[in-house]
Amino acid sequence: MIWCVLMIGILLPQSSAHPGFFTSIGQMTDLIHTEKDLVTSLKDYIKAEEDKLEQIKQWAEKLDRLTNTATKDPEGFVGHPVNAFKLMKRLNTEWSELENLVLKDMSDGFISNLTIQRQYFPNDEDQVGAAKALIRLQDTYNLDTDTISKGNLPGVKHKSFLTAEDCFELGKVAYTEADYYHTELWMEQALMQLEEGEVSTIDKVSVLDYLSYAVYQQGDLDKALSLTKKLLELDPEHQRANGNLRYFEYIMTKEKDTNKSASDDPSDQKTTPKKKGIAVDYLPERRKYEMLCRGEGIKMTPRRQKKLFCRYHDGNRNPKFILAPAKQEDEWDKPRIIRFHDIISDAEIEIVKDLAKPRLRRATISNPITGNLETVHYRISKSAWLSGYEDPVVSRINMRIQDLTGLDVSTAEELQVANYGVGGQYEPHFDFARKDEPDAFQELGTGNRIATWLFYMSDVSAGGATVFPEVGASVWPKKGTAVFWYNLFASGEGDYSTRHAACPVLVGNKWVSNKWLHERGQEFRRPCTLSELE
Repeated sequence: MIWCVLMIGILLPQSSAHPGFFTSIGQMTDLIHTEKDLVTSLKDYIKAEEDKLEQIKQWAEKLDRLTNTATKDPEGFVGHPVNAFKLMKRLNTEWSELENLVLKDMSDGFISNLTIQRQYFPNDEDQVGAAKALIRLQDTYNLDTDTISKGNLPGVKHKSFLTAEDCFELGKVAYTEADYYHTELWMEQALMQLEEGEVSTIDKVSVLDYLSYAVYQQGDLDKALSLTKKLLELDPEHQRANGNLRYFEYIMTKEKDTNKSASDDPSDQKTTPKKKGIAVDYLPERRKYEMLCRGEGIKMTPRRQKKLFCRYHDGNRNPKFILAPAKQEDEWDKPRIIRFHDIISDAEIEIVKDLAKPRLRRATISNPITGNLETVHYRISKSAWLSGYEDPVVSRINMRIQDLTGLDVSTAEELQVANYGVGGQYEPHFDFARKDEPDAFQELGTGNRIATWLFYMSDVSAGGATVFPEVGASVWPKKGTAVFWYNLFASGEGDYSTRHAACPVLVGNKWVSNKWLHERGQEFRRPCTLSELE
């Protein structure tokens, strides 16, 4: 019990106000400019210090020459009335000026700038959120710690490395979450880099301290004992390690006695060692979701693929699309997922992003029990809502959706713009309200979400697919395109095969905007059918 208390005493991160930078890559770019300004300010400070030191150096060299001459013949030197006057002047006035120069603080400008900018800095929650994102990417895309540490990620333009200290910090984040599986992986990576000779501010003792405990928590007592002995070779006086060593040896002795007794009585064998691996709440759907994110999903049969087509779509003879029809592609058959190509221009995308950026806030979900909006760990993005009356471009986009889908957008929700953060994702969810959520859209008074229209407003270097785990579909982001699907059957019943997710962004910056269309106003545009599942 004493051992457990000692181990829990390892440092926990402090918390403070939450800017939420890690939930939006778009807003994180502002931090790059902030840091660039600080570097410029720092260089200005260094230049000011160098100028100051140069003045002091010139003064010292001048006086060095003068005093060398004076000390050879002090009486003859001060016998000259000019030298006598200048000696009085130097000691009475000029040395005071030099003192003031030496004491002058050249850092005021830099410190003032840093103080102002610090209020916009990320906080502990941002750092922890970014660390968790790396661990999430590690799991989702089956990446080993060495690959991430060396920056060998697909589609990267700016390769970056993790130091042993960085790996150590990632391990500590996993440790504070009682995620001993990832604690072990990242502490082993940190240890490996230290043993390869990397110079670091952390030492092997600190790494082994965490590592031995993480291994023990996963049931590998032999390895935990070996790591503890290795720690004590480096620091024989380490109090916790000495306590752990005695504890491990006691447990091993006890287990040997138990196993010996059990071998005499086979019916009494009850030991079930812990299994190493991912969290116990790892659901089958999550495994399927991650496979789809990696592009390892269900492959459609050739017979089904033959039924998917590309076509020109004129919006049922809509005048706007007769001469310039929209390019349409079938992405999936059931549920039917359609992609529209070149449906939003780069200029329109930039206007929408510019309108949304100042309003981006951490994306929320509606709690099905309380009905309150709240942030959750499985939705890492920031979003903003744009109304049609705010800008002609937004109004034009709304009408384009109406013309191409044939659905009335007057009862739809506002255009939601989302920017995903580090490892940004939205785990499997439904867009429509289920029967156990009868009041989900009651305040809107427009019925359930009948359909979803999703614009992709950026290309993504790696990751970031929209996947449908129930059916095995993966739709990959492509700038300027949009995908559309019905959430409800024509009968009004929910189509549970539309359960979908936004995969974590591995490399790049993902911008999307979506329009949720509702039932009201569609009575004659999409009439009900007699069959419940049609």
